[in-house]
Amino acid sequence: MAQLLAVVGGGDLSTHAVLALEALRKAADRRNQPIALELRGAPGGNPLPDEAIRNAGAVLLVGSGDLGEGRFGALHRARAAIADVLTDVNAVLDRALSGFVDTPMAMATAGTKRIVAITSCPTGIAHTFMAAEGLQAAADALGHSIRIETQGSVGARDTLTAAEIAAADIVLIAADTGVDRARFAGKRLYATNTKAAIRDGKGLIATALAEAQMQAAGGTTEAAADKAETAEQKAGAYKHLMTGVSFMLPFVVAGGLLIALAFAVGGIDAMAPGHEGTLGYALGQIGAKGAFALIVPALAGYIAYSIADRPGIAPGMIGGMLAANLQAGFLGGIAAGFIAGYTARFLNQHIRLHKNLEGLKPVLILPLLATTITGLLMIYVVGVPVAAVLSALTAWLKGMQGASALVLGLVLGGMMAIDMGGPINKAAYASAAALLSSGVDAPMAAVMLGGMTPPLGLALATRLFPARFTKPEREAGGAAAVLGAAFITEGAIPFAAADPLRVIPSLVAGSAVAGALALTLGVTLKVPHGGLFVLPIPNAVTNPLGAVLALAAGTLVTAMLAGLLKKQAA
Repeated sequence: MAQLLAVVGGGDLSTHAVLALEALRKAADRRNQPIALELRGAPGGNPLPDEAIRNAGAVLLVGSGDLGEGRFGALHRARAAIADVLTDVNAVLDRALSGFVDTPMAMATAGTKRIVAITSCPTGIAHTFMAAEGLQAAADALGHSIRIETQGSVGARDTLTAAEIAAADIVLIAADTGVDRARFAGKRLYATNTKAAIRDGKGLIATALAEAQMQAAGGTTEAAADKAETAEQKAGAYKHLMTGVSFMLPFVVAGGLLIALAFAVGGIDAMAPGHEGTLGYALGQIGAKGAFALIVPALAGYIAYSIADRPGIAPGMIGGMLAANLQAGFLGGIAAGFIAGYTARFLNQHIRLHKNLEGLKPVLILPLLATTITGLLMIYVVGVPVAAVLSALTAWLKGMQGASALVLGLVLGGMMAIDMGGPINKAAYASAAALLSSGVDAPMAAVMLGGMTPPLGLALATRLFPARFTKPEREAGGAAAVLGAAFITEGAIPFAAADPLRVIPSLVAGSAVAGALALTLGVTLKVPHGGLFVLPIPNAVTNPLGAVLALAAGTLVTAMLAGLLKKQAA
C-alpha cells in the first residue's frame, strides 16, 4: 500500500497543529494506512525523508503558511484546515486517499459510498418526496447506500442520526428552502434544488461525489462558500421567499382553522367582547391573537434565516413584528426579511474581531446592529409606503366582483397548472397564502381549486378516453385522483412530461376555469392546504357548494381537452 504524506503547518496555532498531527497518526493507524508526518516550522518537526516523498501516493497539506509544496512535484495534493482535521479526521483522510490511483484504498473510494441526504420543498409534500424517491432509485442503481431525511412545513421525517452522519462519505442536500447545515460540520457536502434530484438523480449523485466541499465547523471553507454564493445567486430571492413561506404555513393553517372552529362553536359573534370565557371566544383568541399574530414575524424571520442563517432570525422576526404593528402586513414582512437577512449577512462577513472576542458576534453584535438597522429602516423608510400599498391592494381584492374577479381567478388558477409545483405555481400559492394574514381569503380558494384540477382532470380523462393513454398512465390515474383531492398538483407531472404540448394546455384551461368560477361564485378559503378534506370543517370554506361546482367544471374541462388533444396511445 502506497504511503500517504501529511504536512501540518500551525502558524500561531501550534498547539492545535500538534493535536491535528496526532489525530492523523491515530486515524491512519486504525486504517492500517502507512503515513509519514511532518510538523512544519517547529523544532523537532521531523522533516519528510526524500525516500518517503519518492514512494508516496499522495500528500495532505494541512493548515497555512509555507508547507514546502515544491518538494512534491506532480504528486496528488489534498488540502484541509486544522479545524477540519480536529472536527472529522476520517473525512479529511478520505479526501486525501481519493487521490491514490493504484492502491486498494483508491479502489474502495471509487466503489460503494455511504450517502446521507435531505430533501425539502416549501410545503414538504410532493417535491420533497419526489426528490427523495429520485435519489433513492439513483443510489440503488449506482450501488451506493443512502439515507434520506425529508423536511417540510410539518417538520422532519426519518431524521438522520448523528451516527449516520458521522459514517457518511458525503452529505447531499436537495432543497428549495434553507436547511440548517450546522450538524454536518466536517463532512463533504453538496447542495442543490429538488428539481435536480427529480430529473436526474444519477447525474446529481455523480456531480455531488465529484464536487462536494468540506463543511467546516461554524461556517464553510472558502471553496464551499464560493459554491454556496454561486448557488444562491442562481436561486435568488425565490428560494428565500419560499423558505419564509414554508415556515409561515403552519401559523396560517392553525390560525385559520381555529377561527373557523370558534365560529362553529360560538356562532358568528363568537369573538365579540361580550363572549369572554366561552370556548368559542377562547379558540378565536388563540387563532387570531396567537397564530395569526405570528404569521408576518415568521415569514420575515425565516426569509432572513435563508439569507444569513441563524444571525438573521432575530432581526428578521423583530422587523416582521414591526411590519405587522405598522399595518404593513405580509408585504412589509417580506421587505423586513430581506433587509434583515442581507444586513446580518453583510455584517457577519465584514466584522472581524480577535479570536477571543469572536463569541460576542452571534450573541451581541449581530443581533444588536442588524436589528437596529432593520428596525430604523422599517419605521422611517419602508413601513408607511408599504402599508399604503397593502391597504390599497386589500381594498381592491375585497371589493372584487364581476369581471375583475373572473380575470384574477383565471390568472391564479392558470398559474397553478403551468409548471405544477414549479416557480410560477409557487408564486401564485405564496401570494395567496400571504394574503390570508391580511384577511383576504378569496385568492386562496382560486389557487387551491386551480391546483387540484390538473391531477383530477387527468384521472378522469384516463377513464373517459382510455385509448389515449398507455397502460401505466391508466394505472396511475387512480393515484392522480387521490393526489388531486389532497391538493397535490404534482400528481399531473408524469402525464405532462410524456406529452407536454397537448397535456399542459389542457391543464391550464381547466385550472383557469376552476379559479375563475371560484372567485365569481364568492368562494373563500381560510386555510392554505387540505384539498377536499377541509370542506367538512365548519366555516373553513365559504360557499362549499360553489367550490365543488368550480372544481367539477375545471376537472371536466381538463379531461375533455386532454381526451380531444391527445393522440391514440401506441
